Amino acid sequence: MTDTRSMTAIEVSQPGKPEVLIPARRPVPDPAPGEIRIAVQAAGVNRPDVLQRLGKYNPPPGISDIPGLEVAGTVDALGAGVEGWSVGDPVCALLAGGGYAEFCVVPAAQCLPIPAGLSMAEAAALPETVFTVWSNVFERGALQPGEALLVHGGTSGIGTTAIQLGAAFGARVFATARGAEKCSACVRLGAERAIDYGTEDFVAVVKEATGGAGVNVVLDIVGGDYVARSIDALAVEGRYVCIGFVRGATATVNFFPVMTKRLVLTGSTLRARPVAYKQAVAEQLKARVWPLIAAGKVKPVVHEVFPLANAADAHRLMESNQHVGKLVLAIG
Repeated sequence: MTDTRSMTAIEVSQPGKPEVLIPARRPVPDPAPGEIRIAVQAAGVNRPDVLQRLGKYNPPPGISDIPGLEVAGTVDALGAGVEGWSVGDPVCALLAGGGYAEFCVVPAAQCLPIPAGLSMAEAAALPETVFTVWSNVFERGALQPGEALLVHGGTSGIGTTAIQLGAAFGARVFATARGAEKCSACVRLGAERAIDYGTEDFVAVVKEATGGAGVNVVLDIVGGDYVARSIDALAVEGRYVCIGFVRGATATVNFFPVMTKRLVLTGSTLRARPVAYKQAVAEQLKARVWPLIAAGKVKPVVHEVFPLANAADAHRLMESNQHVGKLVLAIG
C-alpha cells in the first residue's frame, strides 16, 4: 500500500553555496522488495554531500536526489521479503542518497543494529565512515597488525574512524592534521604521532619514526601534491589508497619508487558499489567492528549536531575545516 504522508526533506535547489540547501515537502517513500523504510532521527553529514550540493557528485541512477549517505532511526516499514527486522527496531544504515529527510528507504542488506550505548546522533555518524575505512584500509589496503598506517586528514570523520580502527587492530598509526589542538585530538584517538602539516614534513616524520622504513599503508583524502609525497613515505610493498582529493584530482608521480618498492596505488568510491558488496562489508563490520564499539574501544566522534532545517550551517562548518569528527543533523 502506498504511503500518502508527506515529509520534510532538504533539497539542493541548484548547484551552489550552502544556502541552496532548502527544506521542502516530499512524499514519504515506499520500500521496494528487500528494502526497509526508516523513520530517521539523525543523519550524518559527509564531504560527498558537499560535492553533490556543488553539482560535482550526482547520485547513481534511480537513487533519491535528496543528499545524505547515512542515517539512524527506527524501522518504519518493511518491503516484501525482508527478514530479521521488525517495525520499531533501532537501526543505522548506509545510503546511496536520501538521508536528509524524515523518512528514507534503503536495502535491508545495508542496515545494521545500533550498537548498545550509542545515541542516535552517534549511530548516524557511523555507517559512511566505518564502511569506507573498512573497505579501503583493511580490504584494499590490507592493513595487518604490527604494520604502520598513515592517515591524512586525521580529524575528519574518516580520519577519526581510521585512527581508532587502525589502533584497535594492532597497527602503529600516524596522522596528519593542522595545528596543535587537532594533532592532540589525533593522539587521544590512538595515533602514535600526529604530524602538523603546517609546520612539519610528514615524509620525514614517518621515516624517522619507522627507522627509515616508511609506513605500510597510506589512507589519503587530500590528493594533489600529497600523492607523490605519500609514495615517498611508503615502505617496500606499501599500499597507497586514495578516497578523496581536496587538493586536486591530478598529480605528477615518479614511478621509479613505485617499481623499486613494489608499491600498490589504488583507490575507490563507495556510493555506486552494488548492494551485494555493501552487504559483505556490513557483515564484516557486524562481526569485527561492532564488538569493538560495544566494548567502548571505538566510538564515533561527533563535533556538533544541527537541526535538519540548518543543514546549510552544517555544510558551512564542514567547508571551514574547523571541526573534529562528524557533523550530524537531528531530525524529528
